[in-house]
Amino acid sequence: MRWPRLPRSFRRQIVVLTAGITAVAMLLLALVVQVVLARITTSDVDRVLQDRADAVISSATTSAGGQLLVPDSQLDAGVAVYDDQGVLVAGAPPESLREHYADLATVVTRTVETHAEHGRILAEPFTATGGAAGVVIVTERLEPYEEAERLALIVTLVTGLLTTVAAAAIAAWTTRRALRPVTVMAETAAEWSEHDLSRRFNLGPPDNELSALAGTLDQLLEKVASAIRSEQRLTSELAHELRTPLTTIQGMTDLILLRDILPTETQRDLEEISGASQRMSATITALLDLARNEAQIVRASHCSLVEVLEDVTGQAAPNDLVLDVDVVDARLGLPHALAVRAISPVVENALRFANTRVRISAAGTSGTVEVFVDDDGPGVAQEEAERIFEPGMTSAVGTGAGLGLAIARRIARTVGGEVAVAQDAAATRFVIRLPRG
Repeated sequence: MRWPRLPRSFRRQIVVLTAGITAVAMLLLALVVQVVLARITTSDVDRVLQDRADAVISSATTSAGGQLLVPDSQLDAGVAVYDDQGVLVAGAPPESLREHYADLATVVTRTVETHAEHGRILAEPFTATGGAAGVVIVTERLEPYEEAERLALIVTLVTGLLTTVAAAAIAAWTTRRALRPVTVMAETAAEWSEHDLSRRFNLGPPDNELSALAGTLDQLLEKVASAIRSEQRLTSELAHELRTPLTTIQGMTDLILLRDILPTETQRDLEEISGASQRMSATITALLDLARNEAQIVRASHCSLVEVLEDVTGQAAPNDLVLDVDVVDARLGLPHALAVRAISPVVENALRFANTRVRISAAGTSGTVEVFVDDDGPGVAQEEAERIFEPGMTSAVGTGAGLGLAIARRIARTVGGEVAVAQDAAATRFVIRLPRG
């Protein structure tokens, strides 16, 4: 048996649980009310029957011939008096109960029964003044009592429904007011973490739950700010250290290319070195800008998917592999260099492990563009699907430092995307999800 899942919202969970608990409580209350009413009804009916029987018995007398005599004034509808031989001497049983009355006419102990159509029946043996014995039988219909029980049930259910709705409304109003400061604090903390890392709530010593939460958020913001500052500082230092040798390589390569006496193969190699240096320099600049001001860079930058894939596939695939690119151009919402850096490690990984073919395709969804990289290699085991994105993780035949896929995922997540392995694909498939521009 599966229980229904609660909503994800904490406020909605409280409202649903409050309404559910109130509804269950009201149903139990309705059940208890019906049980109590049923017992009270049975007790009241039996008391009415006993009072009617006692009235008949107290008025019964014995004639000079030893016969039972009962005044007609005591013989209302449904009352019948039998002598000790079971012979009807007064009153008249209902036509449909004549045989049942006859069966009860000879009882020797007080008997109470419930008839499906005629309600409760009481048979009371007695001895009248003068010594004559007999049995008085009376009946009482249950329809009026059952109608009262039905009305009570309807009233209880309507009251329970109104109470449940009222409880849910009160819970919604209370939780909205109680959790509104928490929502505001969370939104404010998110805004500060993106635009102003120096802001804090500073509500003082924690004297209630909200001030304690504010203190926790202040500590969290401080840690986030410290981590971001450390990362920005490290990125800046690495960029500075890498730019110097790259500039040297670029300058020396350009100077050598100015010579006219270079062999054709040497010139081609130098041009490749120059292009790689330029791409690396652009990537370092983009990463540095992203670390300094992620939000503004992402919002202000766009690029073409086709142009990105041209740069990614610019390095020729091995001669024994087929690289198939089948995409429709789309506008990506991130810098060109970052898009290349997010896709190229995945493509390089596919080219390294494919047997004969690598295929790149794309599909657009609302707000995102998904790039699919398929290869016919050995695949990725399910237990390795996340580990391969950890920094420093390489395969047994890997030759890199194990940073490519980790950096690709980090860049994608930084701009609101993702890089992952599609577990349900027939072949090895990586999915790069990037924001649409």
